[in-house]
Amino acid sequence: MRLRVTLAAVLVAAAFSLPAIARDPARGAEIAAERCAACHGIDGRSSLAEIPRLAGQQSGFITLQMILFREGIRQVPAMQSPTEKLSDTDIEAVAAHYAGLPSAAPEDRTPRDAALMARGQAISAARNCGVCHLPNYAGRAQMPRLTHQHEGFLAHTMAEYRDGQRIGIDTQMNGAVQGLSNADIAALAHYLAHQD
Repeated sequence: MRLRVTLAAVLVAAAFSLPAIARDPARGAEIAAERCAACHGIDGRSSLAEIPRLAGQQSGFITLQMILFREGIRQVPAMQSPTEKLSDTDIEAVAAHYAGLPSAAPEDRTPRDAALMARGQAISAARNCGVCHLPNYAGRAQMPRLTHQHEGFLAHTMAEYRDGQRIGIDTQMNGAVQGLSNADIAALAHYLAHQD
């Protein structure tokens, strides 16, 4: 497993060393319309709570995740077919396309709950979420944008990290959410989902 993760990291590094011309958002839009839009939305703003919103997402994060899916390191059955046989150049193009789209909060976002916001903010501060994801939670490089994401998706993802059901190229997130209760995760997801 460690060898596969190392291979993915090498592939990501190689993809980021491609000339800028390889990161063609117009080509990425064509691929996304064919392979991604049905679930993630034509504008990258999925309306389904369990499907992540990709508009404005960090291109490095999208690139990494798509390589993990393509190489079979991250197991999400719904992502096997869309990433199958995509070249590194195609993946870079899709990432550039989504990174260039404007991000916006979901229209069906739950109303703010003051108690959950306060608890979520305290957990975020204690767990240093703003260090990797930045203080405005817009993400950077291979750390994803958390703002404008579905609350349910954020909670589900954090629970997967906590329970060892999801990995990245390192165990940073697994450690960051270790020991959080379901109520803690719900509060943190609520807080993050309401950042603009």
